Amino acid sequence: MTTYFSYPDPSLQEELKKTAEAIVVPGKGILAVDESNEGIGKLLATVGLENTENNRRRYRQLLFTTDDVLSENISAVILFDETVYQKTDDGTPFIDLLKQKNIIPGIKVDKDVVPLYLSEDEVTTQGLDDLAQRCAVYKKLGCRFAKWRCPLKIGEHTPSVQAIQDTAQVLARYASICQSQGLVPIVEPDVLLDGNHDIVRTQKVTEVALAALYKSLNDHHVFLEGTLIKPNMVTPGQACPKRNTPEEIATATVTALLRGVPAAVPGIVFLSGGQSEDEATVNLNAINNVQLKKPWALTFSYGRALQASVWKTWGGKDENIKQAQMELLKRARILGSNPAVQQCVFRFKYAHLSDILTVKKDIVVLHISANKLKDMCEVNPNEPALA
Repeated sequence: MTTYFSYPDPSLQEELKKTAEAIVVPGKGILAVDESNEGIGKLLATVGLENTENNRRRYRQLLFTTDDVLSENISAVILFDETVYQKTDDGTPFIDLLKQKNIIPGIKVDKDVVPLYLSEDEVTTQGLDDLAQRCAVYKKLGCRFAKWRCPLKIGEHTPSVQAIQDTAQVLARYASICQSQGLVPIVEPDVLLDGNHDIVRTQKVTEVALAALYKSLNDHHVFLEGTLIKPNMVTPGQACPKRNTPEEIATATVTALLRGVPAAVPGIVFLSGGQSEDEATVNLNAINNVQLKKPWALTFSYGRALQASVWKTWGGKDENIKQAQMELLKRARILGSNPAVQQCVFRFKYAHLSDILTVKKDIVVLHISANKLKDMCEVNPNEPALA
């Protein structure tokens, strides 16, 4: 076995590294708008609209024409293939609009999953065959990074070694091809929430998947400083009777990452993975505040957890666009403020965070009386009382 290989050209290394670092700059994260046409069609149906190309464009236009201050907390946007070619009502390509706002455009490049032969209902992700050609086109159009997702299911006998190795090999080959075309690859090994497994099982599966992934990335000579990873948070399965605190989730998540993700990787951008807006916000805050080593930037790459309130507010009506855009700004500010919030001593029992707080710069503003706050929150007994 030879150990000889070449890294990318120094100028390409510098380009990839700068892009990766720009995506995970403190206080910012990624807005994932990469739903397939079928996926966004289901969301359009909830607001009474047909799944047409123009209706999909209208919703994306709502997001991308949000006030320029969006770039204070959103560093990048992940697009779907159709979106790359769409334009605003005045003819401005979406990619050009994002670049004008100092937001980095990226592209989802994986295709549909198909059954993994002889496995227990496991899948593999397609799209490698023509990936180099597609990446070259996307780069020419203005995209600077790409994303590829491989799901892993936890069950009594899964994920299998076959599925874990397949995920690692596919993601590594994708990452290598992306870098050859000048795109920063975001690798997404997604350990699914489906199931009744506990947090210990999720952590172990995550650690094994990460170990296999980075072994494969090294085997394929991927330049780690020019990559990012989009992992799941370590949480119990949705059907698990035991629910864990944000602090327990944070400890399990960062521990798993420390055991599997090299410090050379610039940043980790978490997927929300079916969590609600509030859960994804509180858990991200706990992860940033947990007292463990964190050699990488830790931020978000959220779709549903940034857009659920936007869909609800918009309702498919043009007269609600401005209000829906304000919801997007509010969610982005709350998430972007997470690294700066160091003195969080309350755990909300049932409050919807977006209903009672806004964020201005580094200041969290609660729109609620002190008595109501006391009733709604649980004080951490290990923290000093607030005046």
